[in-house]
Amino acid sequence: MEDKEKRKKDTNSSKSDRVTLKKEIGLLSACAIIIGNIIGSGIFISPKGVLEHAGSVGLSLIVWVCGGGICALGSLCYAELGVTIPKSGGDYSYVTEIFGGLVGFLLLWSAVLIMYPTTLAVIALTFSNYVLQPAFPECLPPYIATRLLATICVLFLTWVNCSSVRWATRIQDVFTVAKLLALVLIIVVGLVQIFRGHYDALRPSVAFEFSQDPSVGQIALAFLQASFAYSGWNFLNYVTEEIVEPRKNLPRAIYISIPLVTLVYTMTNIAYFSSMTPEELLASNAVAVTFGQKLLGMFSWVMPISVALSTFGGINGYLFTSSRLCFSGAREGHLPYLLAMIHLKNCTPIPALLVCCFATIVILCIGETHNLINYVSFINYLSYGVTIAALLYLRKKKPNMVRPIKISMLIPIAYLVFWAVLLGFSLYSEPVVCGLGMVIMLTGVPVYFVGVHWKDKPKWVYRVVEKVTYVGQKVCYVVFPQEDLSETEPLTSSKATD
Repeated sequence: MEDKEKRKKDTNSSKSDRVTLKKEIGLLSACAIIIGNIIGSGIFISPKGVLEHAGSVGLSLIVWVCGGGICALGSLCYAELGVTIPKSGGDYSYVTEIFGGLVGFLLLWSAVLIMYPTTLAVIALTFSNYVLQPAFPECLPPYIATRLLATICVLFLTWVNCSSVRWATRIQDVFTVAKLLALVLIIVVGLVQIFRGHYDALRPSVAFEFSQDPSVGQIALAFLQASFAYSGWNFLNYVTEEIVEPRKNLPRAIYISIPLVTLVYTMTNIAYFSSMTPEELLASNAVAVTFGQKLLGMFSWVMPISVALSTFGGINGYLFTSSRLCFSGAREGHLPYLLAMIHLKNCTPIPALLVCCFATIVILCIGETHNLINYVSFINYLSYGVTIAALLYLRKKKPNMVRPIKISMLIPIAYLVFWAVLLGFSLYSEPVVCGLGMVIMLTGVPVYFVGVHWKDKPKWVYRVVEKVTYVGQKVCYVVFPQEDLSETEPLTSSKATD
């Protein structure tokens, strides 16, 4: 009897001493991750591009509402995948689980090589430009100064994320509230203008006056511009294993966050048009700043600070989620195993965070970030479509698999139809950009077969990898985590019955 109790005690103590990813993301923090990643610099900049391609105020507002609706369709698909395959890594984990290693690796390769470092670099540069602008009111901030401040910001937030999951999520919570308050300020000021009768651009007779003949291609490009502002809606799926009760809180966070962001974005654009003519909005490079200069008077400085706060929170959110993608890829054997290790005490994926930080700084040094963003948008949408196609394939391959959430088949089909039309017109409008995006992704094929598929490598290769891993472990003080299989295994009928 005593031996049995002793064994039980030893088992309990070993469970409490396990080194695993900490589950510190509750429902509020989950909502903050989605909202904080969606609301970055896009809503302060993208309205110009949407209006330019839509050709009228009325159609641009329809694009903003429909853009939120498309994100809602996609997020419902991701909610089903997230609770059926509750692994961190998002698109990559689902595609690897369903389609196999090569397709998953290609998504991982393009994301780690280009997509996330470039997006992080652009957001960091936006942050530094807005922070430095008051010091250089008559000209653009110096090139070196913007890069240096952006690098310092990325390094600081990398340190925070390495130190504590709780600190990182608290920063996300606080800055999400700050950016929502900034947008609420714009909405309130805009509503005051409307109540005063300043809504000429919003009258139906004026709102649908087109500056150019509308075409399907231009409307598709308007949707692409809006989708940049909505990007990030799937990022909670990258940190599934750190969510408290993921099968409950992941879908709840999605259902709360996407409609809220759609409402805020639409109302913000209505507020812009209450005080700015379409011509003024098209002439502005930073719509929110122009709005503040027109209506806030001596308090116009609030807008640049709001954009800076918004982008600061966006950098933190991207670092937090993209590092978990590296972590998931290494755990599957698609990246060096060192990236799958976490700090012995803080339980944070330090090597993965450092790789994301280093890749972002390299992109900052290259300087051609805005050209790379075009390739990123294409790769991003390609990965969305492949992931949702994987949902349909899983339904056919495993029809009896237990799904805590099971959406109508019409939802993924509707999303894929929209996705195909959007990518088709993108290829037609920008064949070189989209073609280069595809080339970037396909360069991962030889890397996969040499680095992952080829098992009989020379012994010296394994010795070098082991040496680097050993040194990395000593420097970063990291170990392999122990998985909580009760949360990461897909549900089966027997488990559901239990």
